[in-house]
Amino acid sequence: MRKTGSDGGSAAGEEEAGREVEWEMRPGGMLVQKRRVDPGAAAASEVRVRISYGAAKYEVSVSSLATFGEVKKLLTAETGLQPGEQRLMYRGKERRDGEYLDLCGVKNLSKVVLVQDPTSLERRYVEMRRIAGIQSAQRAISDVSFEVDKLADQVTAIEKSISNGNKVAEVQITTLIELLMRQAVKLDCIPMEGDASSQKNLQRLSCYYTEKRKLHIQVTRKLIASDYS
Repeated sequence: MRKTGSDGGSAAGEEEAGREVEWEMRPGGMLVQKRRVDPGAAAASEVRVRISYGAAKYEVSVSSLATFGEVKKLLTAETGLQPGEQRLMYRGKERRDGEYLDLCGVKNLSKVVLVQDPTSLERRYVEMRRIAGIQSAQRAISDVSFEVDKLADQVTAIEKSISNGNKVAEVQITTLIELLMRQAVKLDCIPMEGDASSQKNLQRLSCYYTEKRKLHIQVTRKLIASDYS
């Protein structure tokens, strides 16, 4: 396969007029055009098919007995389009994957037009938005996780201070609880789907666990304060 600078040549004529297309199922489950047995038919040969895709021009070498579906597979590497995202037009008509090139009149240097399936464009756009949303959510979760880790360090420091018999100011406890709840609210406001959803749930558990630790500190502090009174 090679990319060409011009389409060149002229399309070969078709010999389909007045003939009903018959189909058969291959062992692999692919529906293909039924080929009539012709003892006098020439052996298969390799043909070069010129593909026009917008402003780009390609040329593929395939067997004359190949199907349009096989041509799509060859074009995937060049265009980045999966076979299901491609539509091949020959002589003004969209060709099915199971139709044979030779039975449709395709000959050496015949021209085929490739267009992208409009529905695939929409699917790609939706997928790009979904991925962007997940990445944005993951960044937001990472920010919340960083803040919660800092608060957890403060909780640990307070617990150590209390265990050493030191008094802790009420405002220090309430401030930590308020800061933690703010992070929990931020977490709940992050739209989630896919893998990021599990991260959100884990981070929520971390927030609630840290909150319980701080509440335990608050109770312990009050008990210690009553012992001092």
